[in-house]
Amino acid sequence: MNQKKRREILARLRDQNPLSSTKLVYSTPFELLISVLLSSQATDLSVNKATAKLYPIANTPKALLSLGVNRLKEYIKSIGLFNIKAENIIKTCSLLLEKYQGAVPEDRAVLESLPGVGRKTANVVLNTAFDWPTIAVDTHIFRVCNRTKFVSGQNVVLVEKKLLKVVPEEFKKDCHHWLIFHGRYHCIARKPRCGSCIIWDLCEFKEKTELMASL
Repeated sequence: MNQKKRREILARLRDQNPLSSTKLVYSTPFELLISVLLSSQATDLSVNKATAKLYPIANTPKALLSLGVNRLKEYIKSIGLFNIKAENIIKTCSLLLEKYQGAVPEDRAVLESLPGVGRKTANVVLNTAFDWPTIAVDTHIFRVCNRTKFVSGQNVVLVEKKLLKVVPEEFKKDCHHWLIFHGRYHCIARKPRCGSCIIWDLCEFKEKTELMASL
């Protein structure tokens, strides 16, 4: 795919979703970090429901540490993998207090060293809380990029690296929101909705023609 197509794709996705932002509800970088940790293999809606009850009680490293693992589990038990997530959150709170005065560090290496924090989580925090032009690649973005041939890569890290090379600077800050939205609601996993897709004429998905003909 050439750069002219990529630019037009991003422009259309931006116009479709101009107020793009994370769907997670948060008010501080720390709340964002915890919400993103909870969101792994869970919906944003389920995370928001849990944190709506949790954050009024405990929304700082000190408060969550005081809450403890078992009480924290009661607040997040509706979320998948809540046992390991609770353990990681408490460990993360302890490290933030011990090493960083309770603040979320604006540092990729440090963020990725925290329990349960991987590259995607670090990218989300750096992008959303600190305005870094990072691109957090999840399963939706990985699928959309490979399917459309926007970029191709065998894993999320390769896709991220290629996106950082080809996405124009003006789009880098927000493009992952647009791509996630497109993957969640249009370019879905089992049967992409090519007939109503705003980038169908730019997409290089080989099976697109057959799907369009069947609509």
